[in-house]
Amino acid sequence: MRQQLSELRRAMQAHGIDLYIIPTDDFHASEYVGAHFRGRHYVSGFTGSAGTLVVTADWAGLWTDGRYFLQAGQQLEGSGIELCKMGEPGVPTIPEYIEKTLEAGQTLGFDGRVVTARQYEGYQRIAEKKQGKIVSDVDLLDEIWAERPALSAEPAWELPVSLTGRSRQEKLHQVRRAMESLGADTLVLSSLMDVCWLMNLRGNDVDCTPVMLSFAAVTMTDAVLFVNPAILSTEIQAHLKEDGVTIRPYACVYEYTKKLPEDSTVMMNLNVVNSLIRACVPASVRVIDHVDPTELPKAVKNATEVEGFRKAHVQDGVAVTRLMYWLKHNVGKIPMDELSVAEKLEEFRRERPDYIGPSFAPIIAYGAHGAIVHYSPTKESNIPVEPRSLLLADTGGHYLQGTTDITRTFAMGETTDEEKKFFTLVLKGHLHLGNAHWKYGCTGANLDYLAREPLWQENMDYNHGTGHGVGYVLSVHEGPQRIHWRGAPIPLEPGMVTSDEPGFYLEGKFGIRHENLTVVCEGETNAYGRFLHFDYLTMVPFDLDAVDARYLNEDDKKLLNAYHAKVRETILPYLAGDEAEWLLHATREI
Repeated sequence: MRQQLSELRRAMQAHGIDLYIIPTDDFHASEYVGAHFRGRHYVSGFTGSAGTLVVTADWAGLWTDGRYFLQAGQQLEGSGIELCKMGEPGVPTIPEYIEKTLEAGQTLGFDGRVVTARQYEGYQRIAEKKQGKIVSDVDLLDEIWAERPALSAEPAWELPVSLTGRSRQEKLHQVRRAMESLGADTLVLSSLMDVCWLMNLRGNDVDCTPVMLSFAAVTMTDAVLFVNPAILSTEIQAHLKEDGVTIRPYACVYEYTKKLPEDSTVMMNLNVVNSLIRACVPASVRVIDHVDPTELPKAVKNATEVEGFRKAHVQDGVAVTRLMYWLKHNVGKIPMDELSVAEKLEEFRRERPDYIGPSFAPIIAYGAHGAIVHYSPTKESNIPVEPRSLLLADTGGHYLQGTTDITRTFAMGETTDEEKKFFTLVLKGHLHLGNAHWKYGCTGANLDYLAREPLWQENMDYNHGTGHGVGYVLSVHEGPQRIHWRGAPIPLEPGMVTSDEPGFYLEGKFGIRHENLTVVCEGETNAYGRFLHFDYLTMVPFDLDAVDARYLNEDDKKLLNAYHAKVRETILPYLAGDEAEWLLHATREI
């Protein structure tokens, strides 16, 4: 059993808490969190990006999704923590488990700042039903984590209108129009991505996500940015003041919320805002629970942002194509392992203009590691890359003009018929989705079948989404759109940037994933309606050495050849010598 788990139980006992919850969250319901907020990792030892730890006096369980079943199973071994596989038959949800486990009069505890207002409502109903109580004003991690990192306070930076396409004032005006239509006097904004998008600012407070720890409030006459003032340069502070934005300390958002005018109306997204902020709202103030009015404008990229994405993907395409050449020409000749491959790709990216840094921790997975969907190599797990089998590389970068996310699966030498078969079937689904044309109003759920159908024909599948939105120099995972057969009913809009990433995984053998980013484009509008289609942003060859053409029909081959012709046209001018000659072969027609 982990020592940290024992220490947490002692702290629970001291505070009279019978069941304690540690989610993977910061004060903003972020997907990726800074070092200060990695308490679930500290206590459990599980390093994945998603999961919730639930601890009682004699039991502990960690809930995570299908991306991490294999990884969590390995990392939790011997920890005294049971893996609870979300969505699997017989596995209760966290609220179901709590309702079944919590006895009459017992106390449920968590840090209210890392639990959303909506989650709190659910826990409150359970506590009331059990005649128990909730303790949400104590952070037990502070008591047991002696060397807990402080809140990050890295310098922020400003994106010019030449890159964002819209000024801060234009965005504030759009938000105020939305507030007015809903009858809101004040908007309290909690999402780090939305605050940074609205303010045209970026930061360095979360690894691989260029955001700053901040909240924002907007009224019809002014706006407030709650942030550590020390991270803002004098120039940025002056620009904010010119645009009518007041700067207040980060933690003052709670005091601000307590002092909202009597009988006014505040708008906040209870699925994002933390429960402590919601608790600060005066009783006389009406709360409108609504999706943040920044969410859709942030997801629908303007023409300047789309052009920026294209430029970023050219630079990224050069870097990843050079990695592919390097792998093919060096495997079996020089020492090579998962970590050294990741380092080599980072080296190639750093050589590209306007590169900022990785958009997520690189997934470089050789052989059986590829079956761990979000495997990330460590010194302990790192293995050599040999001239056989498959290497899955899911990586991305932030550039000043945009964010990238690409997966390629490489044949490192001789591959089996089974590996080639599923490599080709996954590629077939990827191409079918990328070639989709649809009537306006369709959602990602309507299109998901195109990517999965080749695998479903074999009674196979993959346990993750097919596509997610991508932020503009923000989070590599962005909503509201999603491509999944169980996805939200959000129509795909022109300007949305979305991934196309089907996969296939055989535990103990290999993993395959093919991922391009796409942008939704206008098609034809006629008597039958308005039609849309995808356009690929990612420009890197697929590894033809692993393709079994028997599984592709003539239309499939035309799609693959057309894509490779575009890659060749786009990337070739940036290569020379042997690399350029190799690219001609790598993008040959089949």
